[in-house]
Amino acid sequence: MKILSSLLWFTGLAELIALFLWPTVGLHAFWNVLIPAAPALFAVAPGVWRNICPLGTTGQLPRKIGMSGRTELTSAQSRRLQGIGVVLLLAIVPLRHVVLNLDGPATATAMIVLALLAIGMGLKAPGKSGWCTGLCPVHPVEKLYGIKPAVHFQNHHCQPCVKCTPLCPDTHSPTSHNAFVGGFAGYIYGWFQVPDWADGVGWSHLPTAYAWPLGGFLAGWLLYRLLQSLLPKENQRKQLLLAFSAAAISCYYWFRLPALFGYGPFPGDGMLIDLRDTLPAWFPVVTPYLTTLFFFAWFFRRAPHRTWMKPQFLL
Repeated sequence: MKILSSLLWFTGLAELIALFLWPTVGLHAFWNVLIPAAPALFAVAPGVWRNICPLGTTGQLPRKIGMSGRTELTSAQSRRLQGIGVVLLLAIVPLRHVVLNLDGPATATAMIVLALLAIGMGLKAPGKSGWCTGLCPVHPVEKLYGIKPAVHFQNHHCQPCVKCTPLCPDTHSPTSHNAFVGGFAGYIYGWFQVPDWADGVGWSHLPTAYAWPLGGFLAGWLLYRLLQSLLPKENQRKQLLLAFSAAAISCYYWFRLPALFGYGPFPGDGMLIDLRDTLPAWFPVVTPYLTTLFFFAWFFRRAPHRTWMKPQFLL
């Protein structure tokens, strides 16, 4: 896993260079290959991603050179960082329609800023507490989708474990904030109702780019709260969590998978390769139902979840 982590880190560096020098190639590789594969990996084997994430590896650089922060975070500080991570996620994703999906240097700059934040948090707080389980904007999605992983792995970043955070999601059952659980499926749905704006005109559509996903988030959260009030039993609430987690990832692939092959709601947006003249006519109709069936079965039919990582020896 360490070799794979190093390989992915250098691949990320190459991707960064490509975004500057060959933006078309870099954008396709990042937005249309890596990002579409990530949610499925979070659901099936989040421990793999936690080991190989290039930003996660970058955030551990201070620890590798003996400059890791010594300030242990309290539970309140950890929750505050995680809340900021959610805000970062909800703020960054709509910018894809405005600029990031179409501008390689802008995407590269955003990646550099996040990498610097990861290093900064590694200098401030020990282990993974500052970035990987704190400020990282991808962490809320990992927790939402990684409820029932198929396998768990050795945590090569944390050998030995230094108990850097009060409740580590790598070795305990990850829990998501109610607002994020309830709202994220609606957020995804709203995001896919907006096109990419080329030729620099996206900034004039910024209100629309945010209104759709944030409006969907609010609607989903209100529905979630209503259903919570109608399901007072704890086991019923757990089933509700599973349903909204499955709905979020299913909604993503409902739109994203057909779009990769030219069947998106906005022609050309998010397309990796145009296969409309190659694939059978039933592909864009049947595929969303198949992915939805798979993920609902994954969340509801599988045995109770495992941890993401195997426990490590403590100092």
